[in-house]
Amino acid sequence: MPHIYFTSKNLSKLTKKAMKNSTLILMVFLLNTLLVKSSYNNRGDDGFISRNGAQFMLNGYKFYANGFNAYWLMYEAYDPSTRQRVSNAFEDASNYGLTIARTWAFSDAGSAPLQYYPGYYNEQMFQGLDFIISEAKKYGIKLILSLVNNYKDYGGRQQYVEWANLTAEDDFYTNPTVKYFYKNHVKAVLTRMNTITNIAYKDDPTIMAWELMNEPRCTSDLSGQTLQNWIGEMAWYVKSIDSTHLLEIGLEGFYGASIPGKIQINPYNCQYGTDFIANNQISGIDFATVHSYPDQWLGNAGKEAQLTFLEQWVDQHIQDSQNILQKPVLFTEFGKSYNVAGYNPGDRDQMYSVIYNQIYFSATNGGAAAGGLFWQMLVGGMDTFRDGYDVVLRDNPSLGALIFQESQKLSSLGRE
Repeated sequence: MPHIYFTSKNLSKLTKKAMKNSTLILMVFLLNTLLVKSSYNNRGDDGFISRNGAQFMLNGYKFYANGFNAYWLMYEAYDPSTRQRVSNAFEDASNYGLTIARTWAFSDAGSAPLQYYPGYYNEQMFQGLDFIISEAKKYGIKLILSLVNNYKDYGGRQQYVEWANLTAEDDFYTNPTVKYFYKNHVKAVLTRMNTITNIAYKDDPTIMAWELMNEPRCTSDLSGQTLQNWIGEMAWYVKSIDSTHLLEIGLEGFYGASIPGKIQINPYNCQYGTDFIANNQISGIDFATVHSYPDQWLGNAGKEAQLTFLEQWVDQHIQDSQNILQKPVLFTEFGKSYNVAGYNPGDRDQMYSVIYNQIYFSATNGGAAAGGLFWQMLVGGMDTFRDGYDVVLRDNPSLGALIFQESQKLSSLGRE
C-alpha cells in the first residue's frame, strides 16, 4: 500500500502505437479477450496453486500471475448497495486476463470493523468476505488475503497493541497477549465457513495464499531478529491450521543484516528491521514478495534515475529469489502516482513496461519471477478511493493494453 517513505525503458513499439491509437487497442482487446478466457477455462482453474522450486504450479502447469490490488473489496462487499462494484471489478479483471487479486482480510475496530475486539467479529463484514471469495471463483480469479496491516489504516498492529493496553507499536511482535490476539484472528479467518459456498476458507482453492502482514516493519530492532522470530512463529502457526495454501510474509523487499553488502540496493540504504533474504528463507514461507514505488522512494530524483533504480531493484530480487531463496517471487505492489508535478500518462505506461518486461524475460528463461500485481484497481463510482495510483481499466486504454498484453504473454507460458 503506497506510503511516503522519504522526503528527500523506453516503451515498446506496441505500447507507443497503442498510445497513439486507442481504437487499435480496443480492437485488439475485443479480438483477444475470448482467447485468454478460453485458455484458462481449458486448463481448469479450480485447483490449489502450489510451488515446485522457483515456479508456481496449477493443475500440472506452470502458473504465472498477472494481477491487481483491490484492498477495498471487503468494505464494498459487506454493504448490499455497493456489492456490485466487487462483481464489476472481477469482471473487468477477467476481461483483461488478470488472474490474481490481493485484498485485506482485516479491519480492526474503527467505523466498519471485521473484528470489533479480539475474538468478536462483525458477521455482516465476514459475509462480505464470503461474497468476495465466491465471486472470485465465478470469474476465475485467485486471491491473496492479507491478515493485518503494519499501518494504522484499518486498525493495524497499533490497534492490537492498544487492545493489550500497551503503547509501543513494536510490542506487536513480542508481547504474548498481542501474539495470542493475532493468532486468534488467523484461526478465525482460516477456519471460517463460507456462508455462500459452504467451504471453509482453509479448504477453498480460490484462495492462492495467505499474507502474514501488509508491509511489516520493526524499526526498534534493525538487526532483524525480532521480526525474524515473529515470522517463524506465525508461519508455523498458519501451517498448523492450513498446510495446503501457500504463505507469504507481505514484505516490501528491503534487504537487511544477513547480507550487509545488499543493503546498498535499498533506496537510500534504508533499513526497517526486515530482511528480504533471511525472512524468506524461513521454511514455512513459500514465496517472496516485493513492492516498488520509485516515485516515493526517490522523490527528488528524475524520471530516468527512478527507472534505472527500478530496473536494478526488480532484477536483483529476481536473481536472489532464483539463486539464493530458490522460491518464486511476486511483485505484489507497484505503481506510479498521477498526483505529481509534470505527470503524463506515458510515464505510468513506461514504469509498468519496465516491470512487465523483466517479469516476462525471467519467466521465459525459467527464472523465479512469477508475476506482478499493480496498485490499485478501481471501477466507476469510486472517487473516494482514489489515491493517485488507482487504475480504472476502461478509462486507461494505453495502460489497459499493456496489462492485457502481459496477461496474454504469461498465459501462453503457463500452457507450455
